[in-house]
Amino acid sequence: MRILHTMLRVGDLDRSIAFYTDVLGMRLVARNAFPAGRFTLAFVGYEDAPLIELTYNWDTPAYELGTGFGHIAIEVDDAYAACAAIKARGGAVVREAGAMQHGSTVIAFAEDPDGYRIELIQKRT
Repeated sequence: MRILHTMLRVGDLDRSIAFYTDVLGMRLVARNAFPAGRFTLAFVGYEDAPLIELTYNWDTPAYELGTGFGHIAIEVDDAYAACAAIKARGGAVVREAGAMQHGSTVIAFAEDPDGYRIELIQKRT
């Protein structure tokens, strides 16, 4: 078994696709509309890695984030450089790169347009 994707419901599909592709550097793998069900699915991700399924329900402009979902984690070579690149591309960094409070791993957090958190974990060398 293996993880295929994580699904997020989004309020503006084009805005979300732009964030994940233009700001985080993922690629759009597929986009399919289902008019009978009034929803569109888009899959984004990195090469040879599980995908993120962005689900846009045509009649729902926004969602409550809830308290059960935590975050999506992405490994990066340099968390400081990744934060700078995200900000330069118009993304929001909500926790700057630095060591974990109770450890030495360098992490940071960005936030997508719907408020979902993306943790950037610096690769250990």
